[in-house]
Amino acid sequence: MKALIINPSDNVGVALDRIKKGEALNIGSFSIIALEDIDKGHKIALKDIKSGENVIKYGFPIGHATVDIRAGEWVHSHNLKTNLGEILEYEYHPRAIDFKYQKCNKTFSGYRRKDGRVGVRNEIWIIPTVSCVNRNAELIALNAREELKSISAIDGIYEFKHPYGCSQLGIDHLNTQRILSDLVNHPNAGGVLVIGLGCENNNVEEFKKVLGDYDPERVKFLVAQEVEDEIKEGIKLIGELVEYASQFKREECPLSDLVVGLKCGGSDGFSGITANPLVGAFSDRLIACGGSTVLTEVPEMFGAETILMDRAKNREVFEKIIRLINDFKEYFMSHNQPVYENPSPGNKKGGITTLEEKSLGCTQKGGTSQVVDVLDYGDVVKERGLNLLSGPGNDMVASTVLAAAGCQIILFTTGRGTPLGTAVPTVKISTNSEIFKKKTHWMDFDAGRLLKGETMEKLVEELLEYVIKVASGMPTKSEAMGFREIAIFKNGVTL
Repeated sequence: MKALIINPSDNVGVALDRIKKGEALNIGSFSIIALEDIDKGHKIALKDIKSGENVIKYGFPIGHATVDIRAGEWVHSHNLKTNLGEILEYEYHPRAIDFKYQKCNKTFSGYRRKDGRVGVRNEIWIIPTVSCVNRNAELIALNAREELKSISAIDGIYEFKHPYGCSQLGIDHLNTQRILSDLVNHPNAGGVLVIGLGCENNNVEEFKKVLGDYDPERVKFLVAQEVEDEIKEGIKLIGELVEYASQFKREECPLSDLVVGLKCGGSDGFSGITANPLVGAFSDRLIACGGSTVLTEVPEMFGAETILMDRAKNREVFEKIIRLINDFKEYFMSHNQPVYENPSPGNKKGGITTLEEKSLGCTQKGGTSQVVDVLDYGDVVKERGLNLLSGPGNDMVASTVLAAAGCQIILFTTGRGTPLGTAVPTVKISTNSEIFKKKTHWMDFDAGRLLKGETMEKLVEELLEYVIKVASGMPTKSEAMGFREIAIFKNGVTL
């Protein structure tokens, strides 16, 4: 099979392999001749599409034809344009959820913390309050790892550098404080060292006001300007944290304790056909077991937001989704940027043309579950089930805010490939088998097998078991490569 139709109402198909000009194709009920070469993952017109007529994929419009398109022609940015505008009005049309998965009693081996939350790693984290001490944090971690390498009770000592903590105003300053405090409180960290310089806006005493209550055995503070040798003092404090964290042992925990982030990046024409629907099925499966998932990348909901709105558990959540979408559109507009400009050069090369097309594929990571809550940037998950989270599409910023929201693991789908990893284990799921085989040191799971006849039912169970292994201690490829980075959203003035 050279191409497929995703939805019976579609007027374009997706090339599963490179199509050559002149090839005769049978795609569903359509018999057409390819009028030009069409790359794998790209769209081919199944019938004539008039200029101005909607192009349909996934059963929804992904834009309109800018010229007459003949059956068999390549459909992409040269003849297809978005329908998206700016602020829209929405109506609440709740629909019943046809949920096919049953409850389960599966477990994983995690670390139960004193506050009741569960971590999937028992790590020591070093959090700088300000970028001025990034290198100090790095040196403390480097030396502490060497001095304490014989201790097996912890899973590692890691620093999380960032460029902020001073010369910020208003919401930017608060966002930095909120994300860092969320990381300090994250259950994957058995102990945390917060290191400050001493003269920054986000100095330790100011940061403590945002952090709130903390366990002084689990969280230690160091102000570099106040000690003679901050590296030596930092290593000493890390030793105390290691001793504290060593009391925690893995124990059997129900899947209801898992919070999993849903992310995509480096998408291609197969993202909405393989990996994203697979992650959506996983999300439904985990939620049926009492667990939670978090979907972010708000600009990649534009054009598909009504699908999520119709699944809001009540009108209050529906109104929250409207604010989530419109606030992000207003952010774009405040910078005089079009709300529809999103697919990257890599996305376009992989076959994605418009933001609607990307969004309809992207939102499939949320499966079919009810949306139980909408979180602001820096909020932490409170409701079990599918949550929406305010955050951009940028891979590092979105991954960081998922971790900060309390996700112990992130599922990251990609068709182009990326080695990226953040503060929590990041599972890379390939949309096609070619990138999985080419980048074995990046990729964890191959969803491209769906194109080769393997069933969704089989792969979702495999993915669930894979996540259970990761939650129980198996390192992801990005962890093995040492990719542990964070990025914080910035909008305003830098002094």
